[in-house]
Amino acid sequence: MKRVVIIGGGYGGMNALHQLIDHDLPNDVEVTVIDRNPYHSLKTEFYAITAGTKSDKEIRIDFPAHNQIDYIFGEIIEIDTENEKIRLKNREDSVSFDYLIIGLGCEDNYHGIQGAMEYTESVQTISKARQASIRVNNLPAYSQVSVVGAGLSGIEVASEIRESRPDLNIRLLDRGASVLSAFDEKVQTYVEDWFQRNEVQILHHSNVELVAEGIFYNNGEGIESDVIIWTAGVRPHYLVRSLPFEKDRQEKVIVNDFYQVPSQQNIYVVGDCASSTYSPSAQLAGVQGEQIGAILAKVLRGEEPDKPKEIKLKGQLGSLGKSDGFGSMYRKPVTGLLPRLAKSGVLWLSKRH
Repeated sequence: MKRVVIIGGGYGGMNALHQLIDHDLPNDVEVTVIDRNPYHSLKTEFYAITAGTKSDKEIRIDFPAHNQIDYIFGEIIEIDTENEKIRLKNREDSVSFDYLIIGLGCEDNYHGIQGAMEYTESVQTISKARQASIRVNNLPAYSQVSVVGAGLSGIEVASEIRESRPDLNIRLLDRGASVLSAFDEKVQTYVEDWFQRNEVQILHHSNVELVAEGIFYNNGEGIESDVIIWTAGVRPHYLVRSLPFEKDRQEKVIVNDFYQVPSQQNIYVVGDCASSTYSPSAQLAGVQGEQIGAILAKVLRGEEPDKPKEIKLKGQLGSLGKSDGFGSMYRKPVTGLLPRLAKSGVLWLSKRH
């Protein structure tokens, strides 16, 4: 019996799993999916959980049922690549694998800033987004919320909280001269104007040096805040960073053209954990997962897999509340209602799939 283990039920792991199912699993294959949660959650919507504008149920999707697929829900504490076993918290027996797909995603990068982990909220997991939501939505009127980081996540968190709680004071801290440095100048200007119209303060050229309870220090100045939300960068999951494989400067595992670890080709890495020329995104992880599933399906049948086609991403979309948005579609900047509707459509398709 061939044992396939997928760790991480995110976009990459789930798309790989669906591909394996669609390619008809051979009878001698068993698949085990390990995740901390008993459902797939749509990470691109965690900002809405934080703001309180969506419920858990709206962004949870049941895992597919199949007689050759087993699920284990728990916390992984070790990926033993040498002995090909996965160890879990509060579970005596390990889970062995013949083939492994690593899709554990990313976690916040605190850049070594003292107090950032202890005294800020996060949107990197659904449980942390829930915790941030409790903090934000229990605030009395006129309280201060500070969002550190003006990339896509920070923009969506700040704008959604503004729409959800017009009574709060919101500030956004940006390291550069303009928000969304990875986007076209037209998009940057549009988003900055939106925040100005909606009375969200933007602090450009920010440099957070220290965080304590209820206060952070930015360029030497102590600034009080009732809630601080951290969206200032990510890094691969700590278990992936500890693996004995070659990694790039972002601590991601270097893989070959088939997403395999060159030194251990029965191990595949997807999404935020795999070295790539593209920036991390749900779209990238999903496409990579589809390709890995198709590759592994052939390997399990004893066939030579085809080299995957070059990935061509369709663009990136962000929301500014429920009726406004921004992004790039086929390398062209877009703003207003169209990208917001497009993002809603992508979400609908994800849930349907």
